[in-house]
Amino acid sequence: MSNPKPRIALIGECMIELQQRADGSLHQSFGGDTLNTAVYLARALGDRGAVDYVTALGDDSFSDAMCQGWAAENIGLERVQRLPGRLPGLYCIQTDAAGERRFLYWRNEAAVRDCFTTPAAAPILAALPGYDVLYFSGITLAVLGEQGRVKLIETLVEARRRGAQVVFDNNFRPRLWASIDAARAAYRSVLPHVTLALLTVDDEQALFGHQDSDAVFAAYAPLGTPEVVLKRGAEACLIRYEGQSYEVPAQRVERVVDTTAAGDSFSAAYLASRLLGGSPVDAAEAGHLLASRVIQVPGALIPRP
Repeated sequence: MSNPKPRIALIGECMIELQQRADGSLHQSFGGDTLNTAVYLARALGDRGAVDYVTALGDDSFSDAMCQGWAAENIGLERVQRLPGRLPGLYCIQTDAAGERRFLYWRNEAAVRDCFTTPAAAPILAALPGYDVLYFSGITLAVLGEQGRVKLIETLVEARRRGAQVVFDNNFRPRLWASIDAARAAYRSVLPHVTLALLTVDDEQALFGHQDSDAVFAAYAPLGTPEVVLKRGAEACLIRYEGQSYEVPAQRVERVVDTTAAGDSFSAAYLASRLLGGSPVDAAEAGHLLASRVIQVPGALIPRP
């Protein structure tokens, strides 16, 4: 997967984030699974790669602030659409004493739902197969809708034909889908095109009913996915790559503050390491290290080092 200076496009949604504090007050910031990964990936790669974000926003002040923040993180904005009269989605994070999260969403009218169906999307879709890596998630699949998913699959097919890597994080949020059957169908439509699957065992169990890690790997084997990474929170992650299996222990953390973006940051550090020539074990160690730092700070994005 090593590339001298890879170009990566991450496709998804950034939302207005409200973090509920212990005293009931709300801290406003921005977040979203693929956006979190884009930020941490851009930080990890620095000038050794180019990271672009692909989404649709409104023409409001929150959307302006998002774009300003992304530019400050060296994320390219060329593939960001600004739709007049529209708004970003919004979510609130509530955390319990153990740092576990509960999400409340307001996103039905979010601009990203038309990301691939507007006239302005045509040149963006045409450009995406020219990237070295395309990255998206299960949440991306949900928010794009049926028409957007058709466009996404066409893009993935062309990207693979040109030799691009396709990276998929399985983030599954049941509330975003009309039914579990609809979600399964959407996932199964894109999985044959994926070259690196970054999976969370809980999501695999919730979506497909896989009972354990062996069942997950067995399900992906017929797809021919070259590299499968199974994230298991505080437990060791498991990797299957080129017929080999690896188990890489997680970093120990004395006090977990907030697990938001733990998986997103792991995925970013893992991908960055692989793109820079690291082995799967090197990449997993980098992923665990970054995730261990992220979960000790409130919110999705920790301050820049």
